[in-house]
Amino acid sequence: MNTEEVEDLRRARGALARQRNYIAKRMGGIELAPVSMAEDFMKILGAIEALDRALTDAGHPHMDGAD
Repeated sequence: MNTEEVEDLRRARGALARQRNYIAKRMGGIELAPVSMAEDFMKILGAIEALDRALTDAGHPHMDGAD
């Protein structure tokens, strides 16, 4: 995997991390959050994990605190 591809994965991960944080903040402010919102949250977590695996496989693991 070349440098540009690794950066693309990192940017994608960052975008998903921002979406994860946004949904978590919204769910925290709702007394009864809809199940669909929790399902979206779980899908985002799965996608982040997949990107983390791809980055690790490429020799560029994501380091905690980077997002």
